[in-house]
Amino acid sequence: MDFTYDSEQKALREAVRGLVGKAYADYEQRRRTVAAEPGYDEQLWARLAEMGVLGLPFAEEDGGVGAGPIELGIVATELGRVLAPEPFLTAVVLAGGLVAAAGSAAQRAEVLGALAAGESLLAFAHAEPGSRWQTTAADVKATQSGDDWTLSGVKEPVPHGARADRLVVSAVLPSGETGLFLVDGDAAGMTRDGYPTHDGGRAARVTLADTPAVPLGSGGDASAAIERAFVVARIVACSEALGLMEVALETTTSYLTSRKQFGVTLNTFQALTFRAADLYVSLELARSLTLWATMVLADEPAQAATAASRAALQVSRSGRHVGQEAIQLHGGIGMTAEYSVGAYTSRLTALDHLLGDGDFHLARLAADVASYDEVDPIP
Repeated sequence: MDFTYDSEQKALREAVRGLVGKAYADYEQRRRTVAAEPGYDEQLWARLAEMGVLGLPFAEEDGGVGAGPIELGIVATELGRVLAPEPFLTAVVLAGGLVAAAGSAAQRAEVLGALAAGESLLAFAHAEPGSRWQTTAADVKATQSGDDWTLSGVKEPVPHGARADRLVVSAVLPSGETGLFLVDGDAAGMTRDGYPTHDGGRAARVTLADTPAVPLGSGGDASAAIERAFVVARIVACSEALGLMEVALETTTSYLTSRKQFGVTLNTFQALTFRAADLYVSLELARSLTLWATMVLADEPAQAATAASRAALQVSRSGRHVGQEAIQLHGGIGMTAEYSVGAYTSRLTALDHLLGDGDFHLARLAADVASYDEVDPIP
């Protein structure tokens, strides 16, 4: 496999890096942004739309660009490098990906066109209290009366659910299957209680009480579409984690080569240098598996679910290692909210738990071990 980017992909990387790098040139600017509502820079979001970034995964006839997983990974990595709080992963890749996969032509044109243009924010309301990364709904019920549908139940947490102009909501159909519905942000019977998350993002508790909803596409069981969207989002999340780990390592090595103890810089102490080297190994292991999974998604989508779990497992382990060691190697300053390494670690933790942590993916991979062919041991 060729892991190098072509000229257009390099141009995309530089364009996104230049835009978000200027917007979040220092960590204090990011802190001010997440402290105020809606938790991200709406002007930057509009500029990403102007660049075509928000329409990358969608077909041209739906108002998008028609790019592939590699381009999504490039954008996610650059957003991760500056700890950008913009909801690219949850709004564009996850919620937008579901509309692109299951929506009708009219729904795709309307919803994805507005999302790509930065005119409307989309959120996926799927998780429920007590649920854990499953592809089916349990407590939110869909009820049909003639041609009309209503939803009742609670969804939490819903990333950026309080700010979203429209929600994609999963619900249990009368048949017992899981369907997907579009719900307007001002729909009757819906209340949204927003709150900040530990990584500086936003989430909401969404309560539905006979709330009018429109089936996404032709209706019916959508659990396969949800699983597919999760696979894509997991791989893109791994790319964002790469950007986070890159900067966490850069920040740590810079600190070790500048901070002095006993009259010498910290990198003089061999034990600390070895620990920094171990961080580099963890990062490169995560990078190779993430790039491989991204290429599998692009070229062999039928194998992407397993590739996503393999990459997510390594990124979970590497992210925990890099994040915790970055804080430890910084000493007391690493524990302060005013210093960036703690925020990078917090975001790595949030990504780890968004769509399934390391233990979840390890269990999925272990369940398939018996399906692999047996081989003779090397003599």
